[in-house]
This record gives sequence, structure tokens and C-alpha cells, in this order.
Amino acid sequence: MESTHSLFPYSDNNKRYHTQSFYLKQRFGCKVIKISLNGGFTCPNIDGTKGLGGCTYCSASGSGDFGGNVSKPLCEQFEEVREALRRKWSDAKYIQYFQANTNTYAPLPRLKRLFEEALSFENTVGIAISTRADCIDNETADYLAELSKRTYLTVELGLQTVHDKTAELINRCHTYKDFLDGYEKLYSRGINVCIHIINGLPFETHDMMLETAAEAARLKPHALKIHLLYIIKGTQMEKLYLEGVFEALSREEYINIVCDQLEILPPEIVIQRITGDGSRSTLAAPGWSLDKKSVMNGIDMEMARRNSFQGCKLR
Repeated sequence: MESTHSLFPYSDNNKRYHTQSFYLKQRFGCKVIKISLNGGFTCPNIDGTKGLGGCTYCSASGSGDFGGNVSKPLCEQFEEVREALRRKWSDAKYIQYFQANTNTYAPLPRLKRLFEEALSFENTVGIAISTRADCIDNETADYLAELSKRTYLTVELGLQTVHDKTAELINRCHTYKDFLDGYEKLYSRGINVCIHIINGLPFETHDMMLETAAEAARLKPHALKIHLLYIIKGTQMEKLYLEGVFEALSREEYINIVCDQLEILPPEIVIQRITGDGSRSTLAAPGWSLDKKSVMNGIDMEMARRNSFQGCKLR
């Protein structure tokens, strides 16, 4: 019987999908670690420009629960995390990750100052910038294109779903067409884009979640993050959940959806995330998601049971 590696070229272990760790190892030849930094950004969906309160699932930290301490300079945020990591990986390289809120929602001079500072940190090989597609103007896109020629840059865009009805329900405050307009500004300039999608949004069926993955595949991004909907305490999403408006996905449902999505994604797309990291102190549901290792193992086991690989249904 052929080995997993010979059947799926983007793996050097038992994974049947193109992991971020595999990609980074092949590109840089060493351990590369993302370090979350908090640049003190807000969001047009929070400050009233587009909406108020943010997306209904978003935490108070702007989905940057594991990000840096915004009260400290970027250099201190970096050094604190690096010092803890150095004991285990003394020769690691770093990607500086601007995670919380919308990290292109500021005047270009401020963006340049923050991103250039982060790029100057020791052993930095890249920058990841999490943002909204409706917060990319041509001037910013031109700068990011120039930056991408100097470092490994990835711009992470929160799509979540291609279904505008769901987008309205979660208060995303932009349409799928708006997403495509922002995506094209980056893609046409040769900038690596990582698309975020969420499984388990209210009233979305299995087929709807597959449609979102299929659209993401059609766009041919550099990378994709697959998230489970975490229902966070104190959010509007929790209120709907507690009122019985919708049900959270079961572990088995989530695993099956992810495996079905992987099978229709081109194997070249890097899967940066297959599920998330919920915080025990803030998570309302689903409780099973706190055992991340079990979920990831479940996905591996189901792909092996099917004898399938990322992109196998595209052949």
C-alpha cells in the first residue's frame, strides 16, 4: 500500500491536508511561530462607521483573545512571548500577527509605522494582518504589495460565509460582493490572502457551508482558516443560543463538514487552521470544542477512514 506522503505531496506525516506547519517548514527550513500582537485597532463595525457592537459572535477583545497586551508597546509584547517560547525553540523564526479587530482600519502612516516596527524584530520572517475586505483601499493595497516583496506577508480576510442572509444575521455589515472587491485588490497585486470561514453559523445547512468552501476554492487564495462557531459569553450570539433560536454543531457534525470541505479544496491551498482555540473562561458552547486535540484527531481519523485527501474530489 502506498504511503500517505506519496499519495498527498503536501504532507510529511499522517496529515491528509496541507498544514501551515508543513508549508512553513518547506519554505523556511526551520520552526516558524506566529506571535500575536495588538496594535490597538478598532473596527468599522464597532465604532459606528458601518455598524455598532461588532459581529454577533465577536468577543470583547475583537477576536484577539490570545493577542498581545494593547497597553504595552509592540516590542514588549513580542519580547514577552518570545522569552516564553525560547526555552522550547531557541532557533525559531517568527511571524508577527496583527490579530485583534481590523488591522488596516487606520491611516496609512500609522499602518506603516506599526508594520515596519514589527518587521524589524529579531528573527522575523513575516507578517500576518487580520482585517476586513471592506477596509482595503488602493493606497493601502499598494503599500502591502510593496511590503510583500520584502517579507512573507499574509493578509487574513474574514469572509465567514458567502451567504448574505447569514451575514445580515451576524451583523457583518458588508456583502459578499464587498468581500470580492477587497479580495481582488489584494489578489491582483500578488498579495497572499488567507480566507477565514466559520462552520456552524445560525441556520446554515451542511450544503450552505460546503458552498462557502467551494467559493473559497474558486478564489484560489494562498491559505484558508476553518473555524467552528464559538458561542462566547456576553455576546449577541449567546443570547440567541440561550433563547433556543439555533443549536450548536455536534462534534461529529463538525468533523464531517470539515472533511467534506477539505475534499473540495485545491491541495495547494494552505490550511492554516482546522478548528479554533476556545477559552474555557468565556466559552458558552459547544463544550466539546475545548478538547482541540480530540477534534483534530477526529478529523484525521475520518479522512483516513474515507481514504481521502484535500482536493481528492477535484480530480
